[in-house]
Amino acid sequence: MQAYDLFDKCGVSCGSNGAGVVLQIQSPYWWNLTGSRLAVCLNESFTILLPRASQCAIAATLIHDTLLQRTTLGSERRNDSHEISSGKAAVRVDIIVVYVQRYRFGHETHFVPPITGIHLAAITPHDHQVRVIHQQVERIDFDTSADLIALSFFSGFAPEAYRLAQEFKKRGKRIVAGGPHATFAPDEVLRYCDSVVIGEAESVWTELLADAAGGRLRDRYVGKALPLIGIPMPRYDLLPRSFFIQRVVQATRGCPFTCSFCTVPTLNPGFRTRPVAEVIEDVKYDKFRHWWQRKVVWFWDDNLTINRPYIRTLLGAMIPLRKWWLTQASMDIAEDASLLDLMKWSGCIGIFFGIESFGVQSLKDAHKPQNMVDKYQARIRALHDRGICVMAGFIAGFDSDTPESVVAMAKQLYDTGVDVPFLSVLTPYRGTPAYTKMASEGRILIGRGWEFYNGYNVSFNPKNMSPDQLLQAHRALWREAFSFKYSLLRIVRSFFRLRLGAFLMCAMMNGFYCLKRMRGNEPMTFGESSPCAQFTGLTSDAA
Repeated sequence: MQAYDLFDKCGVSCGSNGAGVVLQIQSPYWWNLTGSRLAVCLNESFTILLPRASQCAIAATLIHDTLLQRTTLGSERRNDSHEISSGKAAVRVDIIVVYVQRYRFGHETHFVPPITGIHLAAITPHDHQVRVIHQQVERIDFDTSADLIALSFFSGFAPEAYRLAQEFKKRGKRIVAGGPHATFAPDEVLRYCDSVVIGEAESVWTELLADAAGGRLRDRYVGKALPLIGIPMPRYDLLPRSFFIQRVVQATRGCPFTCSFCTVPTLNPGFRTRPVAEVIEDVKYDKFRHWWQRKVVWFWDDNLTINRPYIRTLLGAMIPLRKWWLTQASMDIAEDASLLDLMKWSGCIGIFFGIESFGVQSLKDAHKPQNMVDKYQARIRALHDRGICVMAGFIAGFDSDTPESVVAMAKQLYDTGVDVPFLSVLTPYRGTPAYTKMASEGRILIGRGWEFYNGYNVSFNPKNMSPDQLLQAHRALWREAFSFKYSLLRIVRSFFRLRLGAFLMCAMMNGFYCLKRMRGNEPMTFGESSPCAQFTGLTSDAA
């Protein structure tokens, strides 16, 4: 095949000028040509100048082969990942999404599953047998026939993950761990598990399973951030029916912002997008039991709308599907009227904003220059004008916070127009600027185990109050914000502002938290007792 034919096949336009041959690359990858090597990098559309025409053939062949290999692999995975070979499976693997109860009486309703487990199951080669267990809603079977146990967890659930690993090891099982905590504390994890995956798992998962089947499981696998092409549809068929929403979809990965408390920039470097056609295939899947499960799409993205050309293409493709969808985004979308209109037309019912605080200095501490307090109301109103529900996260414990300013947020978030608030305590997770800063200042509380890193407890010394004062202020904020008064006011107000799907979601989520408040089902406070007592001494210093 001639070089220019290959360029055309790969979506690369080719021209020339006095300096050489110009390639305009528009595809899920971009390439950097160095000599005869072509390095696959992040998602872009840009121009390459090749000084010598002879390099065209090299570039064309490498681009074509790379695309062909990944597209073929992706096609095979998307078509065959659900099939089980008729022969004996090489490995039987149980993927356990670890969970620890965070409210006194647990959840009355389980809204949405994490995508991790069903995504890993989807990329598992079909000669292995795989199950996914969500500990949030399913019992752990310690007497499973699985050969390999894969545990996925974040720091707040680490003690429970180690307890599970201990129990499975008693039964002779091999244990591999992954997720945020495993990435940032691999040495600690290896004290309890046989192997650890550091970073994203896609690039090493198949190799890990082959090693496990061959009895040569290594102690560490370091994943790389790959382009998101050919990713198979999540294994929705493996989800328990307990989750109210079933269709979770990931269209992008990563976030360009570097919030001080967030692990995403380190865990998922760069910002990558999946091909729109593959995302739409996931959105179209409708083999769910209830109408709302077939109707709602929950995008499991950290900042879905940040790449404007991409999101416009995706939402345009979603308009004919008539779905209701929700996701996370940054507040700057409120300045883009045409994007908001497209979100409305494509069925957006809810957007989650990380507002975090009403304090200007707190926002500086959070590294969130895109949030401007004086524009909160106008930006929220812009979404309400399109009938879109605004969910917002608020964090208590920044350096400028006081007990009084924390409690005052209950009224502020209502006055600002937030429809559904989410209230947490600042948590300095490993791998974040917040952790680095507090550790250097000696403010990490020694002796408080990883269970305190669950978003509802205090693991550091605040500047303007004691740890207990911060905890009590957060609980007072939580009780006031989800009181019958404020919950009812938000529901009634939303009836006149929001479209049907957005109103139903707003009413359900406010009712969900109000019921917790009325039952006394508050976030659990650790220290009184622990189901994993032998692991409560694990601290960030122990890693």
